Amino acid sequence: MDPKETIERIEAALADLRPFLAADGGDITLEEVTTDGIARVRLHGACTNCAMSPMTMKAGVEDAIKRAVPQIKAVEAVNIGVVA
Repeated sequence: MDPKETIERIEAALADLRPFLAADGGDITLEEVTTDGIARVRLHGACTNCAMSPMTMKAGVEDAIKRAVPQIKAVEAVNIGVVA
């Protein structure tokens, strides 16, 4: 899969998650996809300080991104130090 398609698929997966994050006052953006298959995302708003952020990253964000792009090996939140 080419890098542009990878980003488009990840963005689509994040768009599906946004309404759930927005309901709690948060948001998420894709920062980068590394050449070794790491997707780096940034949590915004209430999500940056939420105690549930690690669970959100693992059960929500990582699962959604890996379903959309199976080549992704890991998902990291760049602003809270959470690795999913």
